[in-house]
Amino acid sequence: MTHIVQLLTQHIPRLRRYARALTGDEQRADDLVQDCLERAWSRRHLWRESEDIRPWLFTILHNLFANNARKYAREPTWVPLQAEDVLPAADPSPDEHVLNLYDLQQALARLSTEHRQILLLVSLEQMSYQEVAAILNLPIGTVMSRLARAREHLRELLHESPRPRSRRMP
Repeated sequence: MTHIVQLLTQHIPRLRRYARALTGDEQRADDLVQDCLERAWSRRHLWRESEDIRPWLFTILHNLFANNARKYAREPTWVPLQAEDVLPAADPSPDEHVLNLYDLQQALARLSTEHRQILLLVSLEQMSYQEVAAILNLPIGTVMSRLARAREHLRELLHESPRPRSRRMP
């Protein structure tokens, strides 16, 4: 197995997690990751081995997502997260943890794509502002201001109107 194959394989879980959060659909996310890996493989000569491959892969994934934005816009956005992707602030009961995760999913789904992308790359994928700026092809100041607005909007959405705790989730 070549070095680049090992690197690509190593980053599949992160790519899948980000793609799922962007698309809101497991099948579309897997298709997006597959397209990303195919494009990375076919253009592997463009990657400089002296650089980290992760930002390069996320840039490819972002560009593929942006190219398909019209197709994704026609369908409702849903941002499923796995329970292990979100750490609870305290030690809530299992039911409370599920409800909090559900609230977070709903709030993330209501963010604009631009805000959701930046928030997920910085918070979930723990990328630096510089890496996010390179991936999204934005100035670093734009990344910082969008991140601040995304965090504020997410806070507002999470504290908006509390849902009744007795209601069943879909």
